[in-house]
Amino acid sequence: MRLTDALRQAAAAGLDRLDAQMLLLLALGRDLNHRAWLLAHDTDPMPDGAATRYAELVRRRLAGEPVAYLAGAKAFFGLHLQVDPRVLVPRPDTETLVQWALDMLAPPPAHPRFLDLGTGSGAIALAVKSQRPDVDVTATDASADALAVARANAERLGLAVIFHAGSWLQAVPDQHFDVITSNPPYIADGDPHLAALGHEPLGALTSGPDGLDDIRELVTHAPTALAPGGWLLLEHGHDQAATVRALLVQQGFGQVSSRADLAGIERCSGGIWPQQR
Repeated sequence: MRLTDALRQAAAAGLDRLDAQMLLLLALGRDLNHRAWLLAHDTDPMPDGAATRYAELVRRRLAGEPVAYLAGAKAFFGLHLQVDPRVLVPRPDTETLVQWALDMLAPPPAHPRFLDLGTGSGAIALAVKSQRPDVDVTATDASADALAVARANAERLGLAVIFHAGSWLQAVPDQHFDVITSNPPYIADGDPHLAALGHEPLGALTSGPDGLDDIRELVTHAPTALAPGGWLLLEHGHDQAATVRALLVQQGFGQVSSRADLAGIERCSGGIWPQQR
């Protein structure tokens, strides 16, 4: 069997073409960025053992397992992060939140401090640290499994991030930060889209009847951990921007606004905690 035959069979089984190519590269032991190589060698014979590996990868992908879990890695903001079912797969949309945080850290305070709440794989915290080595970066998560993944990523990448276990701001009592970010759970309990996310940790996805329970908690309590003039920046669902902005305004945040992702969807909302109240 040739490589092109394997791709054709995967397509016939219902697999997306890009996924089929990436899984074939994975089965061949090649870098997932080598799609050009695959196109140039599509008439090559499938090596011994690769066909069996490929069939198993295709089966798992068709069952809904993310490609990132199959590969054990995901690219995010120029970093190569290791991921597995203990954490959510970092999404490109979240890079919008990282860029906003970096923008708010420039020009920097005298001793800039940044906090990422519910860090998961460590994606946001590690991305900020990689771009701003001078910033004191702290990250928290209530899941010990998630923190194990985040700490391993930080160690492998050589990025000095301080990790704390605990629920939201309870993990960092009596500390203050110039920018706080979070990509919290924001899907409503029972949302029909959850069926497609069955391989990812449910607790990192859902948050109450309207999906906003955790965001409400963060907006309410973040001022206790923000330095005067500090920013709270939150990722949320595609249709939640107006509601999150209203929550921020009601709590007393200023300069409240939202930022859109590359698809033009308002993906993040945030505001500044006033210097004086």
